[in-house]
Amino acid sequence: MTESLPLSGFRIGVTAARKVEEQVALLERRGAAVEWAPALSTDPNHVEDDELRAATDEVLSRPVDMFLATTGIGMKTWFAAAERWGILPELLASLESAEILARGPKSVGALRRFGLRELWAPESECFEDVLLHLRGRSLDGMRIVVQEHGQSLSMVAHALRRQGADVTTVTVYRVESADDPEPMFKLIDLIADGELDAVTFTSAPAVAALMEAAGSTGRREHVVSAFQADVVASCVGPVTAAAFEMWGVPTIYPERSRLAAMVKQLETELPSRRSGLAIELASGHQLLLHGEDVLLDGLEVKLSPAPAAVLQALVANPGNVVSRQALLAMLPSGTASSEHAVEMAVARLRAALGTRAVQTVVKRGYRLAVGGAP
Repeated sequence: MTESLPLSGFRIGVTAARKVEEQVALLERRGAAVEWAPALSTDPNHVEDDELRAATDEVLSRPVDMFLATTGIGMKTWFAAAERWGILPELLASLESAEILARGPKSVGALRRFGLRELWAPESECFEDVLLHLRGRSLDGMRIVVQEHGQSLSMVAHALRRQGADVTTVTVYRVESADDPEPMFKLIDLIADGELDAVTFTSAPAVAALMEAAGSTGRREHVVSAFQADVVASCVGPVTAAAFEMWGVPTIYPERSRLAAMVKQLETELPSRRSGLAIELASGHQLLLHGEDVLLDGLEVKLSPAPAAVLQALVANPGNVVSRQALLAMLPSGTASSEHAVEMAVARLRAALGTRAVQTVVKRGYRLAVGGAP
């Protein structure tokens, strides 16, 4: 008798344009049926050479006090262009004299390859944590250069300017949507109709492209509802997952932002949702969800719609922070649309599961305190 593969019977959408063969192979070897619809162009990193040269000349026109590096591919592309123009030594010397902050290991690797050293990088790989690192610090008169990562970081620039900084953004490349939108339109219909078990995302621009396409077909609301209900939004890491926050979509992502880790997480996540989800809470209690039934240590827990909706969002991200905005979007229609409504729902959930079941993360949101959580 042949052993069943972990993803047999599951249908998974893939939105990647790069390394898609590797991802599809990983999923199919585990038994999944795959629907591929690239959200972005297969050559998405479009470089506007004239614009990049003008931005580089602007960087070199005055001393740089701080440099924020956001992507490895962006740094490598910029330095390659500067080498082609014959000004790479000048650019490296300008950045070397600055305080360098890097968003994650890929940008760190690209910097070090060219002899530059970062002063600080967040463990989370979230750009939000770079801003938190700078929050409260006086940036008056500091000239800060920000390398954009395919999408505009104008809001980041505004936030830094409010702290007194003189900000220059460098757009190394722009992300282009897929040349043929038809596969994406088909994927949107599959999501909206609940015909997929999960959809994978390996970049924040892919999330934005899918939601934009869903809006153009008039099905964005259905897509959001499907993700909030039964379709799992599986992201490669926290940066990609953060792109879903504005839509109130719960996501899952692995501890290590790697393709294989994302697929491995789906191996356990999807079967557990089908058979009933069991979670060991940090308090030592056992939480079991099966459909709409909630059991705590084997005893049924009755929840009203608002705390039940909050619980569904938190168990989709066990141990990870879910923002108040995302939880607010999950509350049933007719519920008061304010953060106070979220606080009340969380309070009722704690009353049902125990005060230690849900942790508050100051200024960020809430998380389900699972076994091993601090």
